[in-house]
Amino acid sequence: MTTLRAGDLGVLLTSGSLVVALTIWAWGGDRGDTVVIRAAGQVVETASLAQARTFAVAGPLGTTHIEIEPGRARIARDPSPRQLCVKQGWLTQSGQALEIRGRTTAYDTLGY
Repeated sequence: MTTLRAGDLGVLLTSGSLVVALTIWAWGGDRGDTVVIRAAGQVVETASLAQARTFAVAGPLGTTHIEIEPGRARIARDPSPRQLCVKQGWLTQSGQALEIRGRTTAYDTLGY
């Protein structure tokens, strides 16, 4: 029966800490400052996340209502049957699906 020695435990803790740190760094992203709204692949609206605002975007299924509050944005209502965009909730980091832009963009697993 073998047991872990002090050096083995140190290597495991260091490796685990490195994996956690790299994960946070790679997928962390920064707080966004601009929201970009697209419909049918075209940019419909670009708005600052500095002040509260609500607007509507017409699409093929109906009207989508977008709500902006300082530092975050969300799809408040949309005409789709499954409501996937509404279920995403508030988006705050650059690179998220509603396209929140900031100074840097986080790694986007949806794009690869």
